[in-house]
Amino acid sequence: MALPVLLSFSTNPSLFPRNLNPNPVIPNRRGSPSRNRSPVIASSLDPPREPTKLVTFLGKGGSGKTTAAVVAAQYYAKEGLHTCLVIQSQDPTAEQLMGCKIGTSPTLCNNNLSAVRLETSKMLLEPLDRMKKADARLNLTQGVLEGVVGEELGVLPGMDSIFSALTLQKLVNFLPSERSLGRTEFDMIVYDGIGSEETLRLIGAAERVRWYLKYIRNMAEKTDIGRLTAPSFLKLAYESIRLNGGTSEGKSSTDIWNNIERTLEKVSCSLSDSSKFRCYLVMDPSRSASVRSALRYWGCAIQAGTKITGALGFAPQSSLGVEVADKFSPLSFALVPYLSTDSFVDWDATINSLGKKTKDLLGATTESLQSSVRFDPSQKTLTLFMPGFDKSEIKLYQIVSLY
Repeated sequence: MALPVLLSFSTNPSLFPRNLNPNPVIPNRRGSPSRNRSPVIASSLDPPREPTKLVTFLGKGGSGKTTAAVVAAQYYAKEGLHTCLVIQSQDPTAEQLMGCKIGTSPTLCNNNLSAVRLETSKMLLEPLDRMKKADARLNLTQGVLEGVVGEELGVLPGMDSIFSALTLQKLVNFLPSERSLGRTEFDMIVYDGIGSEETLRLIGAAERVRWYLKYIRNMAEKTDIGRLTAPSFLKLAYESIRLNGGTSEGKSSTDIWNNIERTLEKVSCSLSDSSKFRCYLVMDPSRSASVRSALRYWGCAIQAGTKITGALGFAPQSSLGVEVADKFSPLSFALVPYLSTDSFVDWDATINSLGKKTKDLLGATTESLQSSVRFDPSQKTLTLFMPGFDKSEIKLYQIVSLY
């Protein structure tokens, strides 16, 4: 029977106590780094390895997201983890901090650390080539698609996030069955996206696409035009993306729809798993606008279906962090020193100068906070923890039922 529910809104973190692992552990350490070490190539003789971790950052523009990404990448590399810094921007800040040129394919910059810059105009060539090959077998466009020249195509709004998601899937490999021998693999992928909003959309994309998929599938199966055209286009799209490395041969439309649904579910679950995905807030503790933005992004991350691992502040004085840390409790909060892009950065000295709390926060495998939604059947109340939002901005649009 459906019961009426009273929505109780709270931004008080004390209602959702800290639940962190007291013994932080650096995952998958590979021993001391060597000067000429290159990324690991998987082999059938290699022992089982832990899955690649994806790390990213959210914060107001100018708060230090790119700097935090470079610091984290340098830290993981120094700890012996094969790391790849993924930049999706034409901003030269990362290159200036790294002291090396970042190209469109992973390039080894120093011990265990590679870097790559994502360019959508080049990334769209591979799926287009796959689509042409699939079309050559299915003959859906009767050769018209073969005349499309990828280099002539422009980048449309939204393409950056779509192709970034496909590239991150290859690097992180959220779908284990797609892993193939001979592929270059990393222990850590540090992603510096275009902006916090786009990163949040990317995080929540898999779950949102599942909702769209439900309606699209319904139209494809229950309308005349859908039953006529959907099977061919579905097979073309499936083979172009090659989910799980398979083909559409021998698969019915129902099998393909179900396969896509399972794939999206796996990706969605991975992005909500703190052992596979970590998301940090970044801010300048001396700027109130930067702090408020970080709180807002915390609430947005909850809505996107993920949890924040911790918060980082760029401040020269430790006293600034003490006051701000209380606002982000029960999240762990740590300070990172300012870095100048105008001079050479001594990364050995910089990483060694990081405080223990900062290193623990970057390297710890932590359990995320308890659920942001708490239901009390006896009081018929629903308590929602949504930092950075007013109660008037939150709407309860589904009826909660007890059985």
